[in-house]
Amino acid sequence: MTALDAKQQNDVSLDRPALTQFVERKWNEEIVPALTDYIAIPAKSPAFDADWDKHGYLERVVADAATWAQAQRVKGLKLEIVRLPGRTPVIFFETPATRSGSTDTVVLYGHLDKQPEFDGWRRDLGPWTPKLEDGKLYGRGGADDGYAIYASVCALAALDAQGVERPRCVGIIETCEESGSYDLLPYVDALRERLGNVGLVVCLDSGAGNYDQLWLTTSLRGLVGGSLEVQVLDEGVHSGSFGGIVPSSFRIMRQLFERLEDSATGKLLPSTFHCEIPASRLDEARATAAILGDEVWKASPWACGQDGKPVLPVTADPYEALLNATWRPSLSVTGAQGLPPLESAGNVLRPRTAFKLSLRVPALVDAARAVADLKALLELDPPYNAKVTFKPEAAAYGWNAPELAPWLASAVNDASRDHFGADCAYIGQGGTIPLMNVLQEGFPKSQFVVCGVLGPKSNAHGPNEFLHVPYAKKLTAAMAQVIASAP
Repeated sequence: MTALDAKQQNDVSLDRPALTQFVERKWNEEIVPALTDYIAIPAKSPAFDADWDKHGYLERVVADAATWAQAQRVKGLKLEIVRLPGRTPVIFFETPATRSGSTDTVVLYGHLDKQPEFDGWRRDLGPWTPKLEDGKLYGRGGADDGYAIYASVCALAALDAQGVERPRCVGIIETCEESGSYDLLPYVDALRERLGNVGLVVCLDSGAGNYDQLWLTTSLRGLVGGSLEVQVLDEGVHSGSFGGIVPSSFRIMRQLFERLEDSATGKLLPSTFHCEIPASRLDEARATAAILGDEVWKASPWACGQDGKPVLPVTADPYEALLNATWRPSLSVTGAQGLPPLESAGNVLRPRTAFKLSLRVPALVDAARAVADLKALLELDPPYNAKVTFKPEAAAYGWNAPELAPWLASAVNDASRDHFGADCAYIGQGGTIPLMNVLQEGFPKSQFVVCGVLGPKSNAHGPNEFLHVPYAKKLTAAMAQVIASAP
């Protein structure tokens, strides 16, 4: 059976109102309560909880998700929690094809580990205190992306409930994604033979430009991270006695940053961190900018700036803003050491300053080379011969999606129209999902549907993160329809 034949057959057999009703009922009666329990568990990724094994939170959310999934009516479902020594656990499930002659496998991906708490939550909200309000389920991890395994299994159960034929499907749900997925690659190697002939990858760990249509992610930036430390003294000294004699470690840090970034524009200066943006992605960004307009940048929770006016974006041009966030490198400082709290900061020249750096690089930049270039740039010939050390902590490659096969382009557009009432749209993302590049290298002929519920103001990793439940329901139904169309 060809992909077109399969699509035509399932167009006839798939009862879309029944699909919507099934998904609505599952979400209302089972998934929202399950995610409410999940949010309450501080299952932080190992990078943010060195004692994750001792605390047992990751094991708990894995066990809860596995128990729920095994209770669903998915034909031939086999699920196991796979463990490798010293590594975070992975859920692996598989269900055989119900379509005669189907030889490809659909891989469904998500993760259950979470970012740390962060501050700035609304008074009545918190990272571990779930709250459902106006269709939004607030709390850490529900949208990023604890919902993924629940939505994936629900989509399969919805098809099986109607007897709609589908390919073989397997699921990989990890617990190390927020730490860079360094535990996942050994699992992929261990499970590679069990994956089969991967024809389609469905990843639910991405975002959406709005909540009005299905959005497919077409690119992801890579990540280069690490800690940069500047040391000038063995111990702090009186700033009155030695200010002007001892160079400030913070001022040296500023000079190092000037090698890397134009402070006026945020542009990364070394050409090695840039790439030529493919023409198709430029066209895509123009189309997306036309859909979203100023919401590209207005969706951020801007503070009130000088004279009561809001803080301004780097650029108010939606097209340029999209490119800045997806196909151009950007630098963020995400943590610091050596800086005492304001209430305990005396008149002391501090001996050291350390910053944690997060450098996002475009999909076509070699992450390993970027790490080496960044280390060399920062450590070479330091001002005042200060001790400058850059310790790399993360290096993840970006991803540029292959061109959609005709059957898939048709399937995602039909699913978006059927469940959202609008055409599917396409957008690049500034975040990183390391597995996508690994799967594309391992299965170069596979197709990809990378999508998710992280729409405007959902604020993953930050305060007041929420899961937009109505959108998640529609996304679940749309993914079921796409899977039914897969050859």
